[in-house]
Parts: sequence; structure tokens; C-alpha cells
Amino acid sequence: MEALLKTLHVLSIVVWVGGMVFAHFFLRPAVATLEPPLRLKLMHEVLGRFFAAVLVASLLAWASGVWLLGRIARRVVQAGGNFDMPWHWWLMAVGGTLMVAIFLHVRFALFQRLRRAVTAQDWPAGGAAMAQVRQWVAVNLAIGLVIVVAVLLGGS
Repeated sequence: MEALLKTLHVLSIVVWVGGMVFAHFFLRPAVATLEPPLRLKLMHEVLGRFFAAVLVASLLAWASGVWLLGRIARRVVQAGGNFDMPWHWWLMAVGGTLMVAIFLHVRFALFQRLRRAVTAQDWPAGGAAMAQVRQWVAVNLAIGLVIVVAVLLGGS
């Protein structure tokens, strides 16, 4: 069971962080050459699909992480030990929870602004909304990369 949870956890992170790398460093610069109406329509469609996948991946990563921590803590306590999380697990737990919160803000507030602007063909408002989405995706990407590096250096 633990191997399955770890696999789901890691694959969820791969989808989420890998998707942010693709969107931020490859898709965004490529669509910058398009006119604002086409660029915003395309980004709206792509991000809508990506955010649907990330909603599942982020919640799965968070839930599997909590479940894994609970299983390990229970096993240590049942064996008579004291459960003390390593620093990189703390970083993973706190940082991952922060990333989910940021993503939910991006998905349910900022992306809705983009959707409304694209529907209304209000390209300046769409550009402003897209800039906010990009900014918060960059923040989440930075947090995610720090967590990945810390976990790899920390030995898990």
C-alpha cells in the first residue's frame, strides 16, 4: 500500500510541476508572438484543461502525502518510538499545502477573471488576468522546485 501511495504522490507532482515548467518556459514564450485575442483564447483553453488535471493531481498529492505521514507516524508510535518528522518532510508538508492553496486561488479566482475577459472579448482585462495567473504559477513553480531539491538532498 505504501508503494502505491508513494507512486501516486510522485506521479501527481510530476504532472503538476512538469506542467508548470512546460507552461511557463515553453508555451508562454511561444504564444507571446500571437495577437492578444488569439493568445488569450489559446491560453484560456490550454489552462482550462491543465487546471482540471492539476486540481486532481494537487489534491491527490496532498492527500497521499498526509496518508503516508499518518501511516509512518502510526507505525513508529505503535513500535514504541516518538515520531519526529525530518526537516525536508516538514518542508514538503507545509510547502505542499501552500502550493495547493495558491493553486486553488489561481484556479477559482484568477482563472475565472481570465474566463470572463475572454468571454467578453475584453483583451486588456484578459491580459491583466493572464499576468496574475503567470505570476502565481511562477511562485508555485519556485516553491515546488525548492521542495523537490530539498527532498532529494534530504534523502527521501
